[in-house]
Amino acid sequence: MDFAYSDKVVQLQDRLSRFMEEHIYPNEAALYAQVAAGDTRWKPLPLLEELKAKARAEGLWNLFLPESDLGAGLTNLDYAPLCEIMGRSHWAPEVFNCSAPDTGNMEVLVRYGTPAQKRQWLEPLLAGEIRSGFAMTEPEVASSDATNIETRIERQGDHYLINGRKWWTSGANDTRCKILILMGKTDPDNPDRHRQQSMVLVPTDTPGVTIKRPVPVFGYDDAPHGHAEVLFDNVRVPLENMLLGEGRGFEIAQGRLGPGRIHHCMRLIGAAERALELMCRRLSSRIAFGKPVAAQSVWHERIAESRCLIEQARLLTLKAAFMMDTVGNKVAKAEIAMIKVVAPNMACKVIDWAIQAFGGAGVSDDFPIAWMYANARTLRLADGPDEVHRGQLAKLELAKHDPRSNSRSGGHAAVKPR
Repeated sequence: MDFAYSDKVVQLQDRLSRFMEEHIYPNEAALYAQVAAGDTRWKPLPLLEELKAKARAEGLWNLFLPESDLGAGLTNLDYAPLCEIMGRSHWAPEVFNCSAPDTGNMEVLVRYGTPAQKRQWLEPLLAGEIRSGFAMTEPEVASSDATNIETRIERQGDHYLINGRKWWTSGANDTRCKILILMGKTDPDNPDRHRQQSMVLVPTDTPGVTIKRPVPVFGYDDAPHGHAEVLFDNVRVPLENMLLGEGRGFEIAQGRLGPGRIHHCMRLIGAAERALELMCRRLSSRIAFGKPVAAQSVWHERIAESRCLIEQARLLTLKAAFMMDTVGNKVAKAEIAMIKVVAPNMACKVIDWAIQAFGGAGVSDDFPIAWMYANARTLRLADGPDEVHRGQLAKLELAKHDPRSNSRSGGHAAVKPR
């Protein structure tokens, strides 16, 4: 495996970092202030729109989308260090049109959308003209097992009738959110539990779609993006809104969640890096008990451990990205599961130490680390909780040593240097 970045990626790293220094970090406080001062928390922020125009003018736009001529022509491995840089700020991913859930939804449309679906929804998403939401999790069932989903998608003539309730529907509060990708059951009696579900496109202005409320995370509503509880009451959409075909929802989910999971991990590494930087500066600038706090040996241990944890998570993420590029997401499922466990846990630990270094300021909104922690802790649940990924990994590992199996790979592909 060769993790050396190409000249193109190194140049993009430099350009992104300079943009962050010049435009993102200096404007973070002003962006939060615009959210607080606006007549509604869910409308576009004027300053954010200005920054997006600057990023697009500089060619720092749609840097994701591997295996597609619609993005920047980067592989997952190429994108990893760039996504990490964006992860250093709450606002940065959207500025570069690389934020969830839009990235995942755009990948779904690229891979599985019809030409008409792409024209209507993918093109304006790529242009940053609209935003989108992803409606999968439900409040009434244990959604860590997605076969539990109860939302019904029933075919009636030339339409589908949708009934159900979703929550943690990312992006649905945003007034720019015009389309939802919804997962529900079209064939609940199918003996194959993974063929019961389908994914369908639901415009947010469809009668019967009701945004019930924003769902905050540790008190953060993440306006103007956020997550929402959404009610679908006799919602009708045309048959052509079905993605890929009835019963193929799980197939789409696996194609979508692999890239989504690794993007979260890339961003978490950037957040942890920034938290470590802030921690070191704070410890060096504060005096306690007659000497800099940085001189206390307990902080030497935490700083060193933070560096080890970040480097380990980064290398594992790069390996997963490399495998996704070379052998595909399905074969790389173990590596994707591993990073989805490792990166959020790593970030939680490093950011928690940063909070401790800042004392009372660490849990305030004067610094970005409290939000960083809330986000990192949420990602131990989002896109599958730790327990689900650990369970999958254990099964793969046991399979490698099962005397009844001829396979010795356990789901891992042989990885050859490029």
